[in-house]
Amino acid sequence: MRFSVLASASVAAIVGFGGTLALIIAAATALAATQAETASWVTALCLAVAASSAWLSIRYKMPIITAWSTPGLALIGASIGFTMPEAIGAFIVTAIAIFFTGLIKPLSALVSKIPAAVASGMLAGVLLSFVLAAAKAAAIDPWLVLPLAAAFFVIRIFNPSLAVIVVLIAGVIFALMSGRVENLPQPELSTLVLIQPVFSLSAMISIALPLYLVTMASQNLPGFAVLRASGYEPPTGAALQVTGITSLLTAPLGASTSNLAAISAALCTNPDAHPDPKKRWLTGPVYAIIYIIFAVFGASLVAIFAVLPPVLIALVAGLALMAPFINAISLALASEKDRLAAIVTFIVTASGIAFFDVGSAFWALVAGLFVIATEKVRLYFSRMSA
Repeated sequence: MRFSVLASASVAAIVGFGGTLALIIAAATALAATQAETASWVTALCLAVAASSAWLSIRYKMPIITAWSTPGLALIGASIGFTMPEAIGAFIVTAIAIFFTGLIKPLSALVSKIPAAVASGMLAGVLLSFVLAAAKAAAIDPWLVLPLAAAFFVIRIFNPSLAVIVVLIAGVIFALMSGRVENLPQPELSTLVLIQPVFSLSAMISIALPLYLVTMASQNLPGFAVLRASGYEPPTGAALQVTGITSLLTAPLGASTSNLAAISAALCTNPDAHPDPKKRWLTGPVYAIIYIIFAVFGASLVAIFAVLPPVLIALVAGLALMAPFINAISLALASEKDRLAAIVTFIVTASGIAFFDVGSAFWALVAGLFVIATEKVRLYFSRMSA
């Protein structure tokens, strides 16, 4: 054990937790969750991340750390007309799908064949509303939002990973000093709430299916790529099975999907964590302990967010999703032959349309795959006529 291990794991945990906690609040608000249910959501997610990170890192002696699905939370937050019990049912189905993806190799191969342009276009469309909400917040409370936004872009010059955390802390302090928040709530220990799931067909199509796809395409696959880039050969099947089981166990407590970490994982897999690649796995248990601490105080953190100005929550969520949005747009437009499908998928998702109580993410996926199919037919007839 070295100090660098403690430092790397701590930064990864703080960045992963603090930078995206606002997204859980936004998702819970969209589902009309109570404060107790939201606190249970945060607590259960932290426990899932701690358990899976500790087990995978110790079992396979690799720095395999997990997180919650950032794009998945954005997807949930953009969903309209669903209740918390319906979302719990969708979380359970998603967890089972992830588990069987790790168990059945042809299923994971099938998921990998979904065109990156379509998957990225759908993700970009989901994230757009959050990025726009951050910009719109400036018109509502410019004296709070504009200085914090400027600070974000200045800080990220020196340390991109900590920029959102600094903005969040500065925003809380500024809101208190300016009278936007009268008093912070008293500290309290977290409690878990058991929520009875409701298995709604519309929630399965609008939440479970898109959540599964964006979690696999935007979290798990990049997470494996980060490990491979650092010289490790991750146990793909086992990792998906473990995250699927932990997600399944914590879903009735309000927790959405947990998965392989991508961005924060890079902090634990590089030489700064430990010069010996064979000992970087030590970051996993340390990372897990920090998430257990977060779990203990999850209720207090949710209570603090509940009294913060909504524009601050919108700003932090939008800034946290800026990099994923840029990455999704870049991937969607990377292939010239699939750009039309990517743009169609993006537009349909961002439109927020719903048919038969099924949300826009599903119809965007259908539209994107249809456009790709028509393009292949067009190319076929072009070759035949030539």
